[in-house]
Amino acid sequence: MPGPPSLEPLRRRAGAIVAGAVVVLLAVGLLVLRDDDEQAVRPTVYAAASLREALPRVLDARFSFAGSDALQRQIERGAPADLFVAASPRATTALSRGGRCERPVAFASNALVLLVPSTGARVRALADLRRLPDLRIAIGAPGVPVGDHARELVRRLGLRQALRAATESRETSVAGVVARVALGSADAGFAYRTDAPIAGPRVRAIALPARAQPPIRYEACVVRRPGAATASARELLRRLTGPRAQELLRRSGFGPAP
Repeated sequence: MPGPPSLEPLRRRAGAIVAGAVVVLLAVGLLVLRDDDEQAVRPTVYAAASLREALPRVLDARFSFAGSDALQRQIERGAPADLFVAASPRATTALSRGGRCERPVAFASNALVLLVPSTGARVRALADLRRLPDLRIAIGAPGVPVGDHARELVRRLGLRQALRAATESRETSVAGVVARVALGSADAGFAYRTDAPIAGPRVRAIALPARAQPPIRYEACVVRRPGAATASARELLRRLTGPRAQELLRRSGFGPAP
């Protein structure tokens, strides 16, 4: 009389099914963890120094502020940026063409003013740049957006000779221009309209003619690099161009994107 059927094949089949299910669950779990990890890590934003006060009010991220040209070079060398926010399209366009950024998006504009110390100022009007001797002028270095914009404005106003006659302090970012004027180590400095409130009562802003203002366009782009928090960076860019962020930027003195 034959004995009872062996249960070993059934046990093996059940074990294979369980093992397969565990593999599937582990794979799904890893995908979820990776997505959660990206969401848990705050993305890093490399941003122009002129946004140092406004941007933290607009976006929840880690920030590194400096001149746009310096940040561009850092990103080209593999710096761990997820979103790049520049004060000039030149930097974002260069990164995009080099495959280091996704398509840049314009989100704000600005204008230049002439900053002077609020007390004991030698320069009280734009015309003083022509007539006063031995002036100390703070201006962004060539290649720094605020410096390039200022030189274009000086050219349009016919003040290049006056600038040559002055002692220039070539700063690596607009924050350096503001600091020079606020500390009294410069008689005047070309900065963005949005920088005057940051320095508070230590400086006074002299408005410059609208006809001479160069176009100042801020752009942002999602950085392409291994390990980048791409999804989070895209979400930050979406928020930056959204109505709430645009209203906060407007309150800080920025204009709409051209």
